[in-house]
Amino acid sequence: MSLVRLKIKGISYSQTQNGAYALILNEVEGDRKLPIVIGAFEAQSIAIALEKEIKPPRPLTHDLFKNFADRFDIVVKQVIIHKLVDGVFYSSIICERDKIEEIIDARTSDAIALALRFNAPIFTYKTILDKAGIFLKFSSKEKDKEKEESDDSIMVDEILQEGETVEIDNDPSGAYKELNLEELHKELEKAVANEDYEKAAKLRDEISKRN
Repeated sequence: MSLVRLKIKGISYSQTQNGAYALILNEVEGDRKLPIVIGAFEAQSIAIALEKEIKPPRPLTHDLFKNFADRFDIVVKQVIIHKLVDGVFYSSIICERDKIEEIIDARTSDAIALALRFNAPIFTYKTILDKAGIFLKFSSKEKDKEKEESDDSIMVDEILQEGETVEIDNDPSGAYKELNLEELHKELEKAVANEDYEKAAKLRDEISKRN
């Protein structure tokens, strides 16, 4: 079976289902998206790994695993999402130590959180992407941006009800949009100091939009 390389497109949360987070993987050479529902802790860990400028004062669990692996010369070579059963994705982490390769079963969210920390590629099989992949159309026109975000949010909640998800707006209340850049940076520093990484990721996202 042929493998398809994926990249992370976005991560956010549902506006209607409390605690439901969305991870969107995009095929590198194509337009299909693979939507995966993940837990709050894993969403936070992935968001921290994506936001390079946010440095937790203490290592998260996946950071600890990375430090442990580095100490014992264990390298994560790649992650493969190899199975989809009843809406649940199953993954394998391909590791190497002393030129010996090992395959470890893992939840997809954990596997991706580790792949980010090791800069390891993420793959799935073409058959899984054919079965669960979806197409999302995005306009390049700035004036359509708000309408698209609203449409995406509706789509997210519809798919979440079926056990799937897609990317949605990080700040549905619009509260951060009312802050200026200096205020956003101050709030970001506070969020990191308080280890509120979910809030920190949203603030960093808003700052990135302004730059």
